Parts: sequence; C-alpha cells; structure tokens
Amino acid sequence: MAGSRIAQIETLIRRTDRLISHGTRASATFTRWRLAIFLIGFISTVALYKLDWYHSGNLALGVFLAVFVTVAAYHNRVETRIHRLRQWKQIKLTHLARMALDWVTIAPRPGEAPKSHPYAADLDLFGAHSLTHLLDTTVSDHGRARLHGWLLEQPPTPSHWHTRQLFVKELASRSLFRDRLALEAHLTGDQEINGRRLTAVLEHPIGLPHLDTILAVQIILALATIGLASASMLGLLPGYWMFSFAAYVLIYFMTDQGEELLEHAVGLHHETERLATVLGYIERHARRRGTVLASVWTNRIGQARPTLHLNRAARTLHAISIKAHPLVHLAVNALCPWDLWFTRRLSRIQHEIKNALPLWLDCLAEVEAASALATFAYLHPDYVWPTPLVAAGEWNGTPPAFHADRLGHPLLPTKTRIANDVHLKELGSIHLITGSNMSGKSTFLRTIGINLCLAQAGGPVCAHSLEWTWSRLTCCIRVDDSLDAGLSFFYAEVKRLKTILDATKEITAPPVLFLIDEIFKGTNNRERLIGSRAYITALSQGNGFGLVSTHDLELADLESVVPRLINAHFQETVSAGTLEFDYRLRPGPCPTTNALRIMELEGLPISPAPNIRQNGPHE
Repeated sequence: MAGSRIAQIETLIRRTDRLISHGTRASATFTRWRLAIFLIGFISTVALYKLDWYHSGNLALGVFLAVFVTVAAYHNRVETRIHRLRQWKQIKLTHLARMALDWVTIAPRPGEAPKSHPYAADLDLFGAHSLTHLLDTTVSDHGRARLHGWLLEQPPTPSHWHTRQLFVKELASRSLFRDRLALEAHLTGDQEINGRRLTAVLEHPIGLPHLDTILAVQIILALATIGLASASMLGLLPGYWMFSFAAYVLIYFMTDQGEELLEHAVGLHHETERLATVLGYIERHARRRGTVLASVWTNRIGQARPTLHLNRAARTLHAISIKAHPLVHLAVNALCPWDLWFTRRLSRIQHEIKNALPLWLDCLAEVEAASALATFAYLHPDYVWPTPLVAAGEWNGTPPAFHADRLGHPLLPTKTRIANDVHLKELGSIHLITGSNMSGKSTFLRTIGINLCLAQAGGPVCAHSLEWTWSRLTCCIRVDDSLDAGLSFFYAEVKRLKTILDATKEITAPPVLFLIDEIFKGTNNRERLIGSRAYITALSQGNGFGLVSTHDLELADLESVVPRLINAHFQETVSAGTLEFDYRLRPGPCPTTNALRIMELEGLPISPAPNIRQNGPHE
C-alpha cells in the first residue's frame, strides 16, 4: 500500500513538472511579445511624431500601451500560476520525504520538550528527527501549539478523543483539501501565521477620549482650509486659510498616536490578510453539511464570516501603516485627518472582533492539528487506526490493557524496522525485559510509548492492530543530570522514578503505563539489585502496568515473587566474529550477555595484565 501511495504522489509530481514546463515556455513567449510590442510601439510612435502626425502618434501610443498592458497582465497570470505549481510540487516532494524519513528535506519546526514532562524527551517528540518534525504540517503558531497539546496532554477525555479521531479520519481521505490549505498559506508567506501577535495587537486598546468630536473638528478645519486656500488662489480672499490650517496642525500634533499606532500597523496588515485567506478557504469547504469539518466550524464560529471582518481590519491596518513613510504620511495628513479617521475605524474593528478572534484561531488550530495527523495517516496507509477498549465518555470499568500486533517504531525506516507483539493487561502487570547491549530494549520501550502517544492523540499507529485502555503515559528512558539544578545522574533518575511511583498511587485517575529503561543504572550493582527489587514490587501494587528493562539477570527471579511479572528478552548471535541482532522479543530471561564480547571486538582488554601486581604499582 505504501508503494502505491508513493507511485501516486510521484505521478502527481511528474504531471506538475509538465505543467511547469508548459508555463515556462509560455512565459518566455510572453516575454518576447512584450519586448516586441515595446520596440514596435516605441519606433512607430516616434516615427509618427517625426512626421508631425501627432493625432496618429497619440493613437498609436494609446493602442500599443493598451496591448502592452494586456499582454503584461496575462504574463503575470502565467508567472503566478508557475509559482503556484512550484509550491504545489514542493508540498508533494515533502510528502515523499516524510514517507522516506528524509529528514534533510523536511523543514524543521520550532518546539522543544517541556521540562519535567513525563515522556516528551524520552520518546523524541521534539527536535531534529523527532515525531513533531515528521508530523507537523501546521501553518500557524496556534495550530502548532494545538498539535503539541494533543501529544503532550494525555489521556484526553474519551468523548473529545472520539470526535477528534472522526475528524482526523475524515481529513485523511481529503488530501486535496489538506494540501490546498497548506498551499494557500505558503502562497501568502513562508513564515507561520503569528496568531499570538495578531491577538495581542488587536486586543490592545487604542483611541482617544472624545475621538468622534476631535475627528469632526478636524474634518471641518480641513475642509475650511481647502476652501479658503482655493479662494485665496483665485484672488477672492486673502490668506485666511493659514489660520484654519494652523489650528488643524495644532490639533494634529496634540492627538498624534505616534509609535504606538505604528506598532499596530506595520507588517500586521499582511498577517491579517494571510489569516483571512486561510480561514476563507476553510470557510468555503465547511459549507458542505454533514461533515465533521462543518460541525467543527459551526460549533466554534457559528454563522459568522470572519473573512469579512479580517479583510476590513487588513485594509485599515494597511492604511495606518503609511506612518512608516514619514514624508508621504505628513503630506496625506496635511490634506485630511487620515490618522484619526483610521484610528477610529481600527477602534471599532477591535470592538467587533476582540471576542471572536480567539474562536477563529481556535477553529484554525483544530483544523491544522487534525490535518497534520490526517496527512500522517494518508502517507502511511499501512498504519491502522487504534481502538479504545472503553466506550466514549467512560474512564473506569474495564481492566487496563495494551494489546498490539506487529508494533513498530514510526521514526525508523521501513526496511530496517522490526515489529513485535505486545500484550499487557491488568493492574500490576509488569514485563521485565532483559537483554544484551544494543539488542533493542530501549527502542522497544520507545516504540510502545510513541504509538500510545499517537493513539491517544487521535492518529494512526505503526502496527497491524492496537487496542488499549486510556492510560497516563510515564517514562524513565532518557535521564540527564543537571548542573544548573545541582543534580547528579543518579539523583535525577531517582526523582523521575519517584514521580512514576507517586503517579501509580492516584487511584481515581486512569492507570499509569510506565516504561522504565535500565532501572537504577546510575549506581553500583549491589545497591541497584536491592533498590530494583523493592521498586518493581511497589510498582506492581499500584494503579499502573508497564515494562521495565534491565541488564541485571538476577531480577528475573522476581517472576516467582511478583504475581503478574513476566520475563521477556532480546538476544544476539555471533556470526563471523561479529555480533548480530534480530531485535525480536522472546519469552523468558535473556540467556546471554555481550558486554565483554563488545569490548573485545573493539580492541579493549578484558582481563588484567599479568605483570601488574595486585598490591599496587612498582615502587
């Protein structure tokens, strides 16, 4: 299925290339025609004027100018279409890059793992080569934040999750809508739409006390100045206009908004136009009744027309941005109260949309986040939609479980990805995973975590099937020491494990699905064994279930002590003097170790030198 999807996208790219080629040839033809029309028109007009045929020369100039403008207009349309096709092709090429995990071609997106989050850093949700690097197709800061929220704030309310997954499934089948949404945004600018700045500026109060009265006075003074100046130029009156103009100028400088008004306008009109374009595109497609998109739009926006308000705001902000050009700004305001007029308009627009704008941005964020997961589903047709084991709206009543067949890691290439089955059930059930170095224990834990994260976010998962109950995901896989906080590696690990254990004591919340890699690896062997036995036993008695990996084969004996603990392992084989791993999960404790073998293969000594005395160096 993935191969057919790649072939389909490659066919669209080839078709787009043909259209770009045709457009480029047409553009070159238009360029030659424009040059020819200009030269013929210039020579013909000059020749007619030289012959003193002025009327014919004027007529020729008008005709050639009209023809040149018409050809130029068509040429611009062709260039716009070529630019649009190139942007469309880039979207399709990025799709192929996401399928092939070609990280260099996928533009990185901003975002970092929140500090002290229970699993964000452990599962590589942020940064280069991360899940959000692969998923994020959003076009605004609100959309990016919403997608991050779906991945970080889990589990969601089951009823909300159900609606979200229906929305993602609907958009997964509407590839043209999703790609056109991205295209409309990219055509208006390369940067994401900054909804936070737009909200802050449009909600910031602006205006003057008694603005309407001041504006009326300024209009009267401006009209009086124009009338008196006209009469003075005709010799009907002396220079009385100077008095009205002086009063006009005095009031202008007393009411000038200065830099504050400029900060509201410069650059923001373009941001407003971009938001209007993207919302307008969604609005047109939300008119189709009976779709989840229409329901999302109606529930958040109702019958409002945000594009009308935003376009009006964009025109007003564009008019105010004339303050960025001081000479033009002074000239215009010398003729009429330009700033006061558009300040009044901006104040009214702010009053109209200050309560509606957050709803518009919320709707856009919902569509963008769902579209990102839908694109992920479309590009991976082999992935499946997970099924929760509880009805929508319920938390309790079903024993916790996580059942997955052929579960794989979505951030690993298809050719090298190894899938395993996972079956966890009942509170207190723990799979103790043993295995050699590099055998795949950490990747296996991340595979479970990242797929659970995708499932509870509303997206598809890299598996043949997945059923689960709502769970609070917690991890202790990647632990870093902190010089700023004065924490050693071991102490940081202890604090993380304490957080997981405390979470399992919350009986009223959904159960914890914990993933712990190399438990207590920051201390010595004796104390690690003692602490690990006690900790795993305590975990088995709380509101949670999950997996713990370890190098300590002695911990396998816990299977006879902890009722619901199951041993499983990864192992390696030695072939032609090298270690080979198949990354397959097998039942029971690991029968082999490979640390000394790895050291030997890398040329490190694995036994003490015979000439070294046990009581110290030679004196």
